[in-house]
Amino acid sequence: MRRRILAWVLLAGSACAAAPAFGQASAVESRVGKLESEMRAVQRKVFPGGAGQYLEPEIKPAAPEDIPGSPSGSPLSDLTARVNALESQLTGITGQIETTQHRTQVLEDAFNAYKRSTDARIKALEDAAGGAGAGSPAPIADTSDTPPPRAGGKPGAGVKQPAARPGKTAEAEDGAPPTTDPARQKQLAAIERPKTGDAAEDAYLYGYRLWQAKMYPEAEAQFKLVTATYPKHKRASYAQNLLGRSYLEDGKPSLASLAFYDNYKKWPDGERAPDSLYYLGQSLVRLGKPAADVCKVYRELEDVYGAKLSDAMKGDVTRAKAQSKCA
Repeated sequence: MRRRILAWVLLAGSACAAAPAFGQASAVESRVGKLESEMRAVQRKVFPGGAGQYLEPEIKPAAPEDIPGSPSGSPLSDLTARVNALESQLTGITGQIETTQHRTQVLEDAFNAYKRSTDARIKALEDAAGGAGAGSPAPIADTSDTPPPRAGGKPGAGVKQPAARPGKTAEAEDGAPPTTDPARQKQLAAIERPKTGDAAEDAYLYGYRLWQAKMYPEAEAQFKLVTATYPKHKRASYAQNLLGRSYLEDGKPSLASLAFYDNYKKWPDGERAPDSLYYLGQSLVRLGKPAADVCKVYRELEDVYGAKLSDAMKGDVTRAKAQSKCA
């Protein structure tokens, strides 16, 4: 009878001791299942399309230390160590993902800020070029568009031009507006038509001589002909710049500002693009635009072409900025 009672006591004690162990094992199994599910989700996000791909964890459970006199690790303690390592790995991967997302957001914000700044600068120039108003003229530096002189004569030396077809002047055929004023016709007839063998060069030089003779309407028509007919020739930039200067000297600063801006926009690498930005600022002064708008143009000129400006142009820009009180 005593033996049976002792056996029941021992069985009851074993059951009581196993109950906590069983509860701990169930809790650990639940944690393992949850972590494995989360790890699969993370791997699908980091490695899209890599079904079944598995990476060895960067953090592995530490090897159990053999302490003299201590019992060897149980399966439950080994499983707990693996769970802790898995949690550490998941935390590290999550941190890497968040860091990558932050860097991507920073790059997107920087690009959007650059785009807004560039769009604002272009819009400011377009708005300034399209404005109209009145104001006192500012002194204009004479940045020369003078072509090299021909051998045997000076630019503008007069010889009579070829006869025109009946009913039309030769200027009308080349793009200059026709005139019935005998005195003006005589003046036009005295302007030499170049014959260099380069049609674009000849057209530009003729327009330059018209401009030099202050025959602005005829010069403007000639420069428009050059830019429309020979847009890829180096003289297109020259012609567009002189078109703006002709307007400016003819008392048409609004048309001049548009011509100068078009040269900068259409031929930004042209030899007279920097000159056109400078004269765009001068046109805005004549239009009575705010100094802030004028200074934006000069800053654009220095930002884009600063290293390419001649010493004479740098001096002109410095004086112009001082007149407009640019910071």
